[in-house]
Amino acid sequence: MSFRDARDLLLRHATDYAAAREAFTWPELDEFNWALDWFDVIARDNDRIALWIVEEDGSEGRWTFADLARRSDQVANWLRDNGVRRGDRVVLMLGNQVELWEVLLAAMKLGAVVIPATTLLGPVDLRDRVGRGGARHVVTGSADAPKFVDVPGSYTRIAVGGRVSGWLDHADSAAASAQFTPDGVTRGSDTLLLYFTSGTTARPKLVEHTHVSYPVGHLSTMYWIGLEPGDVHLNISSPGWAKHAWSNVFAPWNAEATVFVHNYTRFDPARLMSEMDRCGVTSFCAPPTVWRMLIQADLTALRTPPRKVVGAGEPLNPEVIERVRAAWGVTIRDGFGQTETTVQIANTPGQPVKPGSMGRPAPGYPVVLVDPVTGEPGAEGEICLDLAHRPLGLMVGYHGDAERTAEVMRDGYYHTGDVGSVDEDGYLTYVGRTDDVFKASDYRISPFELESVLLEHEAVAEAAVVPAPDPLRLAVPKAYVVLAAGFEPGEETALAILRHARENLAPYKRIRRLEFAELPKTISGKIRRVELRGRETGERPAGEYRDEDFPALRHP
Repeated sequence: MSFRDARDLLLRHATDYAAAREAFTWPELDEFNWALDWFDVIARDNDRIALWIVEEDGSEGRWTFADLARRSDQVANWLRDNGVRRGDRVVLMLGNQVELWEVLLAAMKLGAVVIPATTLLGPVDLRDRVGRGGARHVVTGSADAPKFVDVPGSYTRIAVGGRVSGWLDHADSAAASAQFTPDGVTRGSDTLLLYFTSGTTARPKLVEHTHVSYPVGHLSTMYWIGLEPGDVHLNISSPGWAKHAWSNVFAPWNAEATVFVHNYTRFDPARLMSEMDRCGVTSFCAPPTVWRMLIQADLTALRTPPRKVVGAGEPLNPEVIERVRAAWGVTIRDGFGQTETTVQIANTPGQPVKPGSMGRPAPGYPVVLVDPVTGEPGAEGEICLDLAHRPLGLMVGYHGDAERTAEVMRDGYYHTGDVGSVDEDGYLTYVGRTDDVFKASDYRISPFELESVLLEHEAVAEAAVVPAPDPLRLAVPKAYVVLAAGFEPGEETALAILRHARENLAPYKRIRRLEFAELPKTISGKIRRVELRGRETGERPAGEYRDEDFPALRHP
């Protein structure tokens, strides 16, 4: 089965889950370059809109498939002229701007390896990504170039959006040839992406994906959303995170749909729905945080709601689903996946949606629930993938960490670290994490990373970070702190620690609450975060400090 055959089969069975599940098999692609062998092919003489970006000030840009194929050829030639070679690693840190997609396609055509990075990162995070990622090139916006002043390395520096002293200017790529010739074949097993993702007891992991595992693997994501040629798809996601590649690159362009982006600095539900109406958005994906903000607005203001709506990141509560169904006449469908995979489990179009369930295994995904004690399959257990029928959308492993890779691939299964249950109809319900990583808004948070920063402050002897319930963000990071000798608990000390965290953590990782307390521990001395999580009932305890208590910490 070719890539197109596999895609077309899923399109034919868009609303027939049983038929798709039965007939679908992953294509075997020894040689494959998605940008050359798929995108350029569908882009030839194609004047349909591939990318549509609406800015906050009302200006907009629209680029056809043909435009992006031509521009990415130019950028590829220009990057090659400036030393980018097959296998080189490129940190790509841009916002939602056309250059992001141009550079991604160009790097793919060259056979370079992309390390996506959010613009929220600061110098500490960037030193890790450049150093441990082995980056030989960096592409970022001119405004973010100063972040790299203290990031050592002999990497090529490329700025987008204006000239920066000592940096190459991406705008010069406009003078390059629009005829690109690859320097050789791309193997399907060649590395394409390295994603940094949070861990619980160590630095962020490097998730390795190939030229087939994400580009082709996201056929499952296309099927979950229900994307078809001609759709206008809006996905609320920031570049640098895997979900952006999921639904702002591979899934929609696999379907030959339009990627629609509305850029804003502050979320405005009314404005978003106005643009969705004006631009004819037919498909919409958003994290629960956005859905919860949307239902605070007048949903009926959207006169022509999208026909396909999905949620990802964490389970949606029934109230949100019912409010959207009442106003728009459509049901939000959950899906489950990870940076390490594409969509594994989903409520797919045309199928009954059971309240609270995240759906059934996606076509091509052999999902098994494994009892963590016995190691046997059962009706409840860790969500695993059977490696005897390895899905194409599964990562190669954690780059440079054979031990951790072996751990998650043990006993013939890929272990997600999430727990679920399954009913008699094959519908799975999410139960929770097996470790301490948690979600704040739509971002994965590693307690270890936040605790490491807290411990850098002279007043902190020990710290443990857990999620605290929040009505808007679902959860926010809360720190339990044991003070060093000579320091007293109180507002002054709390402010100093919270300010330190704010200055040394990306905004999405910021400590929002703090409490001085002794830490519960096991007999071997390990902190029992599960006990601390159990204390978080939603009620504010005496002695808890919050960042909103301090005017000095307020931010836009």
